[in-house]
Amino acid sequence: MTSFHFAEHVLLALQAAAWLAAGMLVGAFHFLTLRWNVRMLAAGRARFPSIITLFGRFALLAGVLWIVTDHLGALPLLLTSAGILAARTAVMRWGLPP
Repeated sequence: MTSFHFAEHVLLALQAAAWLAAGMLVGAFHFLTLRWNVRMLAAGRARFPSIITLFGRFALLAGVLWIVTDHLGALPLLLTSAGILAARTAVMRWGLPP
């Protein structure tokens, strides 16, 4: 009986780590493309592609969060959001050099 409960907890921990990692991947993509998008706008070139990239970034992020919320519930949403915030911190602190 005890090993069954242990297996449940291990499975829950693995799922939590997977949602956190998924949030970090989506967040890293979002914030790294933000950096690329800002460089394009600051250079004054190709406004239309940078605007399309801007809307694409937000659509991807909103779509992922909506799918997680709609199909899986609150805990995966919180873990995915925490992963996105962790990716933001990592990209802003240790991101690619300018």
